[in-house]
Amino acid sequence: MGLFSFIKEAGEKLFGGKEAQAATAAAPTQDELNAKASKAIETYITAQNLGASNVQVAFEGPEGKVTVKGTAPTQAAKEKITLCCGNVASVTSVENLMDVTNPEPEAQYHDVVRGDTLSAIAKKFYGDANKYPVIFEANKPMLSHPDKIYPGQKLRIPPLAK
Repeated sequence: MGLFSFIKEAGEKLFGGKEAQAATAAAPTQDELNAKASKAIETYITAQNLGASNVQVAFEGPEGKVTVKGTAPTQAAKEKITLCCGNVASVTSVENLMDVTNPEPEAQYHDVVRGDTLSAIAKKFYGDANKYPVIFEANKPMLSHPDKIYPGQKLRIPPLAK
């Protein structure tokens, strides 16, 4: 699956932010910050109920790199876990080393830009704007509504079922 790149400033604000700005004189070490970020991403993945087991996340703060290991039940779950990790503010790349219980063909990916809609993305990849629900479903539960996508977000574009 390889290493996936993401936009550092885009995504869920799971760690850092106000906490980082309000640091006291006894500021945490980089290792402590990395451990806290890793735990926040693991918690976020678990909250998505993707059926993964033994999920282990390692975050390398200065580089913004996430490495994730464990077992995913499907290729789709593995890809969604990549997106869970990457669509987080401060993350620039994700290396997904998870095993897949039931391997399937890999999906394509699309980086959302200003003006994108799921319909336009469906037209680009499938030749039919009305296929946008396929993309929406492929990115749930990270997407809560078809109109709530943002520039910098990376979306999974699965192959169409035959």
